[in-house]
Amino acid sequence: MTILNLAAAEEIIEAAHQRAQLIGKAVSIAVVDAGGFPIAIRRADGARPLTPDIARAKAYTAAIMQRPGKMLKKWQESQPVFFAQLSQLPGAALPIMATEGSVTIKKDGEILGGLGIAGGTADEDQQIAEDVLQSLGYELEFAAWGVTGRPAGKDA
Repeated sequence: MTILNLAAAEEIIEAAHQRAQLIGKAVSIAVVDAGGFPIAIRRADGARPLTPDIARAKAYTAAIMQRPGKMLKKWQESQPVFFAQLSQLPGAALPIMATEGSVTIKKDGEILGGLGIAGGTADEDQQIAEDVLQSLGYELEFAAWGVTGRPAGKDA
């Protein structure tokens, strides 16, 4: 079993900040473990004050839903009441954010956690996350979702 530790989280965050600087963006980055618990969060100088909270919610979503936020969008659009209720569950630490910049961290087929980036445009946040995870050897491919958003062939 692979564990996403502090050293790995800091490597991801450092690479993401460097990538964001290349495109002139001050972002906040959060890395959480597979249960959605924070490992590390860093706000760049100049990043807006709310961005660390947004990044953490994005990372949390990617970890606990076990899919990148971008993949969850259609499911959320087709079942908005379900998604609204998710954030109100007693154990829910943060709101569910089905959006770009919310990427599941996966290696060797195993979900390790989530990465959240906030501060750029939706496309910029997503591109930074994907570029960094791919460059560090993490997987970006996930099983396709069915029409309802759930994995094809599953009744989850």
